[in-house]
Amino acid sequence: MHHTSTESEELSILREVVHKAAKEKVAPLAASIDELGEFNREVEALCWDLGLLTITLPPEFGGIEKNVGTALCIAVEELARYCAASSLLLIIQAVGSFPLVHGLSPQLREKILTRIQEERLLVAYLVTEPGAGSDVAGLNTTAVKDGNEYVLTGTKCFATNGGVASLYSVLARTSKGQRHRGLSFFLVERDTPGVKIGRKENKLGQRGSNTTEVFLDEVRVPASNLLGHEGKGFLLAMKDFDMSRPAVAAQALGIAEGALQAMIKYSTERKTFGKFLAQHQMIQGMIADSAMLVEAARGLAYRAAALFDDGKPNTKIASMAKCFAGDAAMKITTDAVQVLGGYGYMKDFQVERMFRDAKLTQIFEGTNQIQRIVIAREILKEVGFSI
Repeated sequence: MHHTSTESEELSILREVVHKAAKEKVAPLAASIDELGEFNREVEALCWDLGLLTITLPPEFGGIEKNVGTALCIAVEELARYCAASSLLLIIQAVGSFPLVHGLSPQLREKILTRIQEERLLVAYLVTEPGAGSDVAGLNTTAVKDGNEYVLTGTKCFATNGGVASLYSVLARTSKGQRHRGLSFFLVERDTPGVKIGRKENKLGQRGSNTTEVFLDEVRVPASNLLGHEGKGFLLAMKDFDMSRPAVAAQALGIAEGALQAMIKYSTERKTFGKFLAQHQMIQGMIADSAMLVEAARGLAYRAAALFDDGKPNTKIASMAKCFAGDAAMKITTDAVQVLGGYGYMKDFQVERMFRDAKLTQIFEGTNQIQRIVIAREILKEVGFSI
């Protein structure tokens, strides 16, 4: 467990509490969660009990007073050391709740956020479609105004928590031909007529998170369920990324730390050619490279979170953090499998799972290729160059 230099006492206590719970209660379940590929209600209940699924809500609804982004990163990192799928639950709850916190009318905000806290409702984020992933502005789900209602029709895929959530933040097109300017967010409740859960995906990694298709077949919602202003949904999604990308970096960081610790433990216990693995210089090099990547990823992740908490622009640093940490996690888990050799390839050892789990951090919340485009765009914007 590693405390960052800027952590307040409150955040340090949060880290210790989550670390202890993750090590004692989540870690023993991690292998079976992965093997079964099923959403674990025991872990969900633990996260509710610890207040981790309301971290990003306003304080009156169970959130924390300040340093929300940093607190989310801490909780995600500590869970991801032992079970990445469990940490993903926190990220998606935060991502799905963001449009509600920032877009609901004052009357509905009180009602819905109270329900999330008191009824322990999970929230899913329905943006990705079969033909629109990284290209958010290319989505085709429509929301047509009809009197005092909107009618939503379309297909969403790769919806994390899609089959277990009670509430959905749905991005849909409210005007044609305007790309990102024609998108709007809506609150849709799971039991609304026309909402159908499709196939549950059988994934490579982070298998304990629930990922499904969600079909919207002429789903009618009150006009008051519009989140924010019509046509401003894309901007809300981009602000959401400023919070979520540091959290994904924290997840990658946690996975990387878990793999590094496994690498160190194995290499100091296993002997080959008459000496411990850790006495071989090539192995020492892998340990050193991994440790450097972990420290660099930590610095970027928590810097991005701190900027978010301070209300300062963090788009460039958030993308750097997500991209760097995701690539680092993939490199470190690959090296961890290599250090363990044949055992690293077996499901009996956790590095095999970490290797598979790490891959997702290079893909979701914007692929690392997209992150590089964002980073370059932000850098060029700083010198007055537009692309």
